[in-house]
Amino acid sequence: MTDQIEITESGKFLEVKVTGKLTREFYQAFAPRVDALIQQNGKIRILIVMHDFHGWTLGALWEDMKFDCAHWKDIERLAIVGESKWEQGMASFCKPFTKASIQYFDHSKLADARQWIAAA
Repeated sequence: MTDQIEITESGKFLEVKVTGKLTREFYQAFAPRVDALIQQNGKIRILIVMHDFHGWTLGALWEDMKFDCAHWKDIERLAIVGESKWEQGMASFCKPFTKASIQYFDHSKLADARQWIAAA
């Protein structure tokens, strides 16, 4: 079960803060919000901030793969902010599943991640 998820929207920007473990229910709530943003703005940019992140449940992993397939061309930039080496590796792992420009930032560089995600 996920301890905490906070989603903030602003135009074509979406910031997602995740603590704990992602579940299928997260994607069932998250995907419609992404769909609405894409419908309103075209391509979007997502900033994912992970704190004390413990991965995905099996159901969430399946939902993540479906989400990636459905939105591989809709995300323009993806910034991942984390605290560990495996989270940094996620940025490389995600590249084949999206056309987005992807960048990893250490948690101490959150301001840099926000600046990168907003840059033209």
